Formats: sequence, C-alpha cells, structure tokens
Amino acid sequence: GAQAGDHHRQNRARPDRASKPDQPGGLFRRLLILVYDSLPSIAIVFIAALVVLPLAGDRALLGRNIPYTVYILAAAFAYYGVCWVYKGQTLGMRSWRVKLVTEDGSRPGWRQAVIRYLSAFLSLAPLGLGYWASLLRDDRLCWHDRLSGTRLERYHPKKR
Repeated sequence: GAQAGDHHRQNRARPDRASKPDQPGGLFRRLLILVYDSLPSIAIVFIAALVVLPLAGDRALLGRNIPYTVYILAAAFAYYGVCWVYKGQTLGMRSWRVKLVTEDGSRPGWRQAVIRYLSAFLSLAPLGLGYWASLLRDDRLCWHDRLSGTRLERYHPKKR
C-alpha cells in the first residue's frame, strides 16, 4: 500500500540509516520535545513553589530540603504522569507528533510512568549519556525507554 511505498522511498532517500515508520526520528527530535515540555513543567513547579514558600520560607531550598525537593519533583511528575497515562503524550510530544507507548503498543500505566520519569534523570545526569546511547542502538531507545518498557512512536494525524 501507500505506507510500504513511503517506507521504501524514505529508505532510498537515506540509505545510510535503516528506519522504521514508527521511529520517533532520533535524538534531535527528543531534545526538542524536552525543550518544549520544560515550559509547562517549569510553570507547574513555579506554582507548586508559590504554594509552599510562604509556609516554608528560607527552609525551602531545592536539593537541601529533602521533603521540599520531593514535593517539587512530584509536582513536575504530575504533568508528565498525567499526560503519559491519560493521553499517551505531553504537549511537546504532541507538537512533534510522537506518542509514548509500551512494548505492546498501549499507553503506559502509572508504574511505567514513575519508572520512566525517575530513570530519565539517569539518562540526563552523566552529560546526557542515556540519550546519546540511543545513537548506538538500531531501535534508538534511551536508557529510560528501556528501563520503563516504553518507547516513543511517531504518528501521522488523521485526515478530516
């Protein structure tokens, strides 16, 4: 069908890289999604901080006050978790036509969302090594994809 022809043309256009039609497009697209998603997550963190700062005052130091740090990380997770579990994508993913799916193609559950969120810090921490590692894999999975049993998948919007 049409998809097989598109896939064939795509491979002919870029013979140096085998690609599947459902691959998210690589590291650059992931980084753009990360930048897009930083905006709503930072806004949520600011709101969460505004709620607590009048009560905590100068004791609310991110990284130095463990309960405050956990609270801020949980507030940021609320954005990602709700988006992943209920919609299968964040705003950044939607902008780049990417959705998060499990190995069987379904939306992730809360357990996978928590594992993905926490393990994404592992991917980022050593100079983004968990992201760079995706360049060495045919399936283009990052560390947090593999640890959570999830992957990014491109989709094409339905024509109306």
